[in-house]
Amino acid sequence: MKSSLDVGLVFPLLVAGRLLLALTNVSDALKHNHQLSSPLTSYLNLQEGIYLFQNGIDPYSGGVFRHSPLFLSLFTTVLPRSRVVSSIIWTLSDALGAWALVQIWRARQRVAQTSRDGLIAAAYLLNPYIFLSTLALSSSTFENTFALLALMFAAKGAASPALLAAAFLLQISLSSVLLLAPLLLLIASSPISQLASPRSFAGNGKKMISLLVEFLVFTVVLTLASALVSGGWSWVPQTWGASLTLPDLTPNVGLWWYFFTEMFDHFRPFFLMVFSVHLLIYVAPVCVKFQHDPLFAAFILLGILGTFKSYPTMADPGLFLSMISVFPELYPHLRYPIVTTLLHLHAALLMPLFHHLWLNQGTANANFFYASTLVFACANGAALTDCIWAGLRIAIGEPQEGFVVVQE
Repeated sequence: MKSSLDVGLVFPLLVAGRLLLALTNVSDALKHNHQLSSPLTSYLNLQEGIYLFQNGIDPYSGGVFRHSPLFLSLFTTVLPRSRVVSSIIWTLSDALGAWALVQIWRARQRVAQTSRDGLIAAAYLLNPYIFLSTLALSSSTFENTFALLALMFAAKGAASPALLAAAFLLQISLSSVLLLAPLLLLIASSPISQLASPRSFAGNGKKMISLLVEFLVFTVVLTLASALVSGGWSWVPQTWGASLTLPDLTPNVGLWWYFFTEMFDHFRPFFLMVFSVHLLIYVAPVCVKFQHDPLFAAFILLGILGTFKSYPTMADPGLFLSMISVFPELYPHLRYPIVTTLLHLHAALLMPLFHHLWLNQGTANANFFYASTLVFACANGAALTDCIWAGLRIAIGEPQEGFVVVQE
């Protein structure tokens, strides 16, 4: 009864508070912020694309609108295009994501309810990286929600809903394909860590292939639907292609934009390939090392995406940081949590300050803002490596006197 009362009171209060804040004029001040939205997630770009589409103009012809055609079909048929309604939809999407995170926690603990459910929901709904991006009406909110829904259904063993949510996520963000491997492992096994007592995956090969085929079917159907909505295939290079070719160098919290601003054109294709492949090289090592805890592998890959993807927003590392609450067993093994926290606090103060000095006051330059994003990347990297270290220590167990553990 206590756990039910806890989440039953905390969750509605948090959602109601977020909704009241969303209905104020705060979003008007935040929707221009480059830290909270990117060219691929901006609400202003979404509005422009919807306006062009409703007036019979191809929204992908101008090189500004880079959202999935699914957003066009949603906001021109089902949902009215007003700021108030949008604020409600974005807030409810966050609420759905928080609910999915609570369900992931329960599935990992193999219980129906716990006394920590309210805390898990608060870790998501009160995360400033996430709720500020939602107030700015960045579509990264939907990316986080679909990622959590995919993991939730996979943790519960619901293969088809998990793969469908992953297919929707892929339509919104191409880089989310990195989550496919741990998601398939999670469906084929369980959300409970088996690192300390590994079990063989023998016999799951055919199941993995059938799951992959089902995911490809969902992806093909949604891709054809997107082509039907947009009236062709011009959306592909403007949405998926933008993640690989980086056509818009608008400042963001990532590491790509400044590097390619300074890049000579004849070196650009090579380094685009290097930066793109750099994301892919993490998938196999992480999934192999944590194959007996695929939920943790997905958690680590979410942190890698939030740090190194081409067009990140604050909501991307925010999802990784909120998911730490699902793994309380990490806390005793974290080596430098205070340093990581202070780095995040340092970056959270510097980025808006240098952004304002550069673009509003004109008393600084791009180097100031990029330096603060480097601090932010260091903070994300510190959290990521600390969590990986802690995950490895959990697999080893408590140190025994007279024995030395050697990692090979």
